[in-house]
Amino acid sequence: MQTSAQSSFRQRLVSGAFLAGSFVKTPSPHATEILGNSGFDFIVVDQEHAPFDRVTTDLVLLAARAAGVAGVVRVPTLTSDAIQASLDCGAVGILAPHVASAADAQALVAACRYRGGKRGFSGATRAGRYGGSKMWDLVDAADAAVATIAMIEDPAALAEIDAILAVDGLDAVFIGRGDLTVAFGAPTRDALEVRDAVDTILRAAKKAGKPVCMMTDNGEESAGFAERGASAFILSSDQGFLRKAASEALAQMQTARSRVENPGSR
Repeated sequence: MQTSAQSSFRQRLVSGAFLAGSFVKTPSPHATEILGNSGFDFIVVDQEHAPFDRVTTDLVLLAARAAGVAGVVRVPTLTSDAIQASLDCGAVGILAPHVASAADAQALVAACRYRGGKRGFSGATRAGRYGGSKMWDLVDAADAAVATIAMIEDPAALAEIDAILAVDGLDAVFIGRGDLTVAFGAPTRDALEVRDAVDTILRAAKKAGKPVCMMTDNGEESAGFAERGASAFILSSDQGFLRKAASEALAQMQTARSRVENPGSR
């Protein structure tokens, strides 16, 4: 049974609520439980850039349910089989990479929807409560609950952004500043061409009345983008949090070691 955080994720996303999430890159349930218990609104299982298969995705999405946090999956490719596998495991949202046209956005929506779409039906999955849901109750509940989020991370998508956002059933877009930076050959994601691309997407999303998700460094940066129209934010990842905390702790230990080994330098 879904928690309120999971069942309301799409509703909260579409309404423009301020949401905090994080990528999960370690194929183990523990990081997801920690993030959920810490109060994050959602986690994103990163199948695109981390070693997740269907079994580990299934396990982490189970952990998300246990911790009461919404479980989204970034699929590795925009294909119906990758999307269906994640949804059957219980994902409440799909983050699809490299959506560069209205046709791509339509394919994403179709793969996530039963009615008017092409999602393959099976009631014998976690999403179907292992046969515990009636067919049409399940169809309607799933269509209402699954969030569709398109990653805008290619220069070609900028010329198509209005058409992408106009696709019926597309719930939100994610601005992929990292991929845009590499695609433009820019020195950093703060380069002019990247900032212009971000502005283009934010303006188009505001005009279309659709929410924007971004990956940000901290709350201050999130607040700044929220003032410009973004509302859902991905902060780092389980690996990133671990690396940062470990580095800070080690730096403190190195300082302590220096004081112990060089007492006269205090």
